[in-house]
Amino acid sequence: MKNSVNKKPLQAFFRFLLFFFAFAITGFSVKAQEKALIAIANHTGAPASMKLSELKAVLTGEKDRWKSGNRILVALMKTNTPLGKQIAEAVFDMSPDELNRHWLGLVFQGKAQAPSFFNSVAELENFVSQNPGAIGISGRQPASEEIRIIQIDGQKHLP
Repeated sequence: MKNSVNKKPLQAFFRFLLFFFAFAITGFSVKAQEKALIAIANHTGAPASMKLSELKAVLTGEKDRWKSGNRILVALMKTNTPLGKQIAEAVFDMSPDELNRHWLGLVFQGKAQAPSFFNSVAELENFVSQNPGAIGISGRQPASEEIRIIQIDGQKHLP
């Protein structure tokens, strides 16, 4: 006599578990890709600490010179990169497209100098290290001694 146990509920349960774990792993990997954001600047120009509101004013083009008189040069990751998208949403509270439109509007109105956009953090750090007055947002500790981390609201990472 054959075993008459119905295997369909057991198979359905295992499919559910497989789906659940696949979904959980995908969700965790997306979160793992987000990096702690760090404000970085060339040693010449930017202050060692700022309030988040001051940083946003600088990065949105509301301010064009440091107290020292140096011109502010904004360096950002391209918004089509994962880090660039994270920065647009976390720092600017804008979608990548909104951030691009914001800067295009300022530049075409003559209200601000266009920021420099980069494909990699290494390129962004290189620009910041070589240009007095440059400021940017990175997803890692800077590799160059020519770059300083700006404390935002007393913290090393952006809140």
